[in-house]
Amino acid sequence: MNFETFLFHPKITAAIAAAGYSIPTPIQTQAIPKVMQGCDLMGLAQTGTGKTAVFVLPILQRLLRGQRRRVRALIIAPTRELAEQIHQDIEILGSKTGLRSVTVYGGVGIQPQVQLLKSADIVVACPGRLLDHIRRRTVDLSHLEVLVLDEADQMFDMGFLPDIRRILAHLPKSDRQTLLFSATMPFQIRRLANDILKNQVRVQVGHEAPADTVSHAFYPVARHLKTALLLKLLGNTSTDAVLVFTRTKHRAKQLGGKLAKAGYNSTSLQGNLSQARRRDAMNGFKSGKYQVLVATDIAARGIDVSNVSHVINYDMPSTPEAYIHRIGRTGRAERTGEAFTLITDEDKQMVKAIHGAIGMPVEQRTLANFNYHTPMAATTNQRRVRRAQPLPSGRWTGRKHNRRAEKGAAAWLSPQKARMAGKRSRPSV
Repeated sequence: MNFETFLFHPKITAAIAAAGYSIPTPIQTQAIPKVMQGCDLMGLAQTGTGKTAVFVLPILQRLLRGQRRRVRALIIAPTRELAEQIHQDIEILGSKTGLRSVTVYGGVGIQPQVQLLKSADIVVACPGRLLDHIRRRTVDLSHLEVLVLDEADQMFDMGFLPDIRRILAHLPKSDRQTLLFSATMPFQIRRLANDILKNQVRVQVGHEAPADTVSHAFYPVARHLKTALLLKLLGNTSTDAVLVFTRTKHRAKQLGGKLAKAGYNSTSLQGNLSQARRRDAMNGFKSGKYQVLVATDIAARGIDVSNVSHVINYDMPSTPEAYIHRIGRTGRAERTGEAFTLITDEDKQMVKAIHGAIGMPVEQRTLANFNYHTPMAATTNQRRVRRAQPLPSGRWTGRKHNRRAEKGAAAWLSPQKARMAGKRSRPSV
């Protein structure tokens, strides 16, 4: 079977061929005909299975007929990166159609979006900024024909479901086709699907388990040796692009900097970055400028890089589903990949849960040339009590002189400010 079987418009077929697509993936084979028939659809599939084309291609086919330059298709995604990825796929597959796609998300100016929305056919949006446009009445959704909710389970995890329901209240209900895609099916997503899908067709490819193209390994290590072990793993392993996951934004930034100092072309992707720096990190990772990308779970949504050879969980994910999402970034497009996870004594429960999720125990490995018994560094960098010294302002520093410092500072202030100074927390030492 090939893409010609779907009988797309010649302009779409030409773009598919130019993009190098030849054989449809299993979810494309099963779901595209249903979407082309106008059915509401619930698609269950992991990342990397080709589900974006399942809704992009039928949308392009549908929008070639009818009036242009009005929003007739809306795709909602949880993160800016995923929204940009979908938008790029639309531009590639719709390059010969003349249809216009616009991305709408926060972190960038709203006025350029307002202008682009006036002539958009397809809008790819994150929930928060889309609601902002709805409140401002800068987007007209009265002609909407197709609604897509992509990565619905991630939108639930990020707390977006209330926003989704607010958006739904502003959309036309009659004759609207709705498509919902998710990698997992928690109760809240099942209830949302039942609320918004009419006579739904369900297509599921695989189970809530990792792709069989990925091999797994756990590396037990003390918490204070995780960075050292990561560096040793990177040095001992033949890699292409490597995606490293951390639990927090601060740790992603910190670890990205440490890897760069160690000589790796690395960067971090986390929510505190400006949109320009997030785009640079994503584009640099895709182009090969950065070999290692350190990211949080939320920031990594939308990363679609086929040559990711390794996913390394520096921090254990919070759920088995998150583990599956993370390692779904490797072993894509019929390639093989490896997933390494650094585990500590605190991770025992999650280790058992992951064993259950993938249906087998994960091999535990050690490195022969790594010293697992290195003690935690002496606490020379801990805070010390500094010797009290007078400053030009008349204030003093030092743990033993906090009250004296407050008194000295208050003497230079008005009575009102002096009272407030007395309420301030102790100066850091």
